[in-house]
Amino acid sequence: MNDMSLDIDHTGCLAFSLSGHDKGKLYMIVRQEDDFVFLSDGRLKLKNNPKKKNIKHVQIIKKFKADIGSYDDTAIKRAVKIFLKEGKEA
Repeated sequence: MNDMSLDIDHTGCLAFSLSGHDKGKLYMIVRQEDDFVFLSDGRLKLKNNPKKKNIKHVQIIKKFKADIGSYDDTAIKRAVKIFLKEGKEA
């Protein structure tokens, strides 16, 4: 990921973790500040208590972008589950 992506607000996008103990896990970006994104999966990492991760350590899925204001933990969990299911069927 290059520095150009730091200028874009990725809030509402889905993203895969590229490093750490959660490598390969899919999250939704609920907030972005400077070089960091705050991630929620709707289960263990909730919208109100997201995981903080350096933006360099995630792969952002640009074809999905939600209005995060209308999403609660259940909707985030559902979006992650549906995206993963569709990827396995393709």
